[in-house]
Amino acid sequence: MATTKPIFGKEIFKFFRALSRHNKKVWMDANRERYQQAVAKPFRVLLEELSQSVLKMDSRFDVAARSGKNFSRINRDIRFAKDKTPYHPHMYLKFSVPLTGEMKSGQLYTGISSDTVTAGFRIYAEPKRKLSSIALIAEPRIAQDPKWLAQQKKRLNKKYDSYWYKTIKGEWTKNDGWPTAADWPRLQAWIVRKKLSPATATRKSFPTDVAKIFHDVYPLLKFTAL
Repeated sequence: MATTKPIFGKEIFKFFRALSRHNKKVWMDANRERYQQAVAKPFRVLLEELSQSVLKMDSRFDVAARSGKNFSRINRDIRFAKDKTPYHPHMYLKFSVPLTGEMKSGQLYTGISSDTVTAGFRIYAEPKRKLSSIALIAEPRIAQDPKWLAQQKKRLNKKYDSYWYKTIKGEWTKNDGWPTAADWPRLQAWIVRKKLSPATATRKSFPTDVAKIFHDVYPLLKFTAL
């Protein structure tokens, strides 16, 4: 997996900082080639570097390099948003397993923004909680093995941050730490991640570093969604 040179340069962080300051279509149109060279093309190279590793974990992972599937969209959906800025000042690479119907499996992911690099696991109650893998796959398994969440906390807590969301009066509320079996019936999303320094992403070892993180958190995805 090791690359001969770094995939990302410092330019990706400069681009996202500039986009945060000039988040308008006219600026993006003038900097489209800069976006391709600093962000889009390197992320595609990272996908190629990581694909073999994730397919070894599960051959069903989608690695087709499609926007929305493997890559987050730079364009924001502003139809119903209070914030009308048209672009996201960040990019994510995501790996998920297709499930039946509209159910989503959760993701192994890594993301870069203007000053942050993260990698880990996340799962959301999609498309609706009662139809999601959180409810239909994870909840019965946790009921059968209520100690599993505590075991994962013991295994990962020293190296990874965990937080989760539940609904209170119709609003998602963030909860730091690890959910318990008692929390699960109200859980809407769960994220377990490692926060890395920006310098980490500019090293040639970055794909290997991310692959190790994916290997650590893959059991969370497997138990909750596969």
